[in-house]
Amino acid sequence: MKPYMKVSLAALAIGVGVWVGSVYSNTAIGAGTIQPGTADDPVVTKSYVDQQIQKALNGGANAGTGSSAGNNSGSTGTGSTGGDTSLPPVVSGASDAVEIVTVKPGQQLIGASGAEFIVRSGKAVIVSEGTNGVADLTDGVDLTNGQAAPTNHLLSFPRDGRGITVLDGNKYSLTVMVRGGYSIK
Repeated sequence: MKPYMKVSLAALAIGVGVWVGSVYSNTAIGAGTIQPGTADDPVVTKSYVDQQIQKALNGGANAGTGSSAGNNSGSTGTGSTGGDTSLPPVVSGASDAVEIVTVKPGQQLIGASGAEFIVRSGKAVIVSEGTNGVADLTDGVDLTNGQAAPTNHLLSFPRDGRGITVLDGNKYSLTVMVRGGYSIK
């Protein structure tokens, strides 16, 4: 092929590429004409959506400020560890917030119905009456009484009276992240 043909074809290829690029560019710009936050595309907050759901569920009678109706009742806190040390302190809480709880050897952390635990440190075992146990949502298995509770796994307690305790013979405490109601026995 002659040199002037090569140059002509290269110039033609570049010209076609520029033309095709400009056509696609204009098409893409025209596709996004709706601006976020306008009447055509409103932006709403989670609290607004929660309010509207509550209105719909309650028949419009309660126009609250977005608080959810399914909150657990009860006190929240870590309790008192002072005073008589012969008995383990009883700690109870119910909250949607995550609390850090320390479980000493000999104590049991019992979850209320619907509570979730994550064992962050220490060696824990499941405490459960009956054949059913605690759901390990991370692995998708059911952990029964006496089985080891793996660290950093989300454990769900479907009924009251199930929990975790420090492995027998272990002298170190457990550190557990707790969401929902619980008590220490």
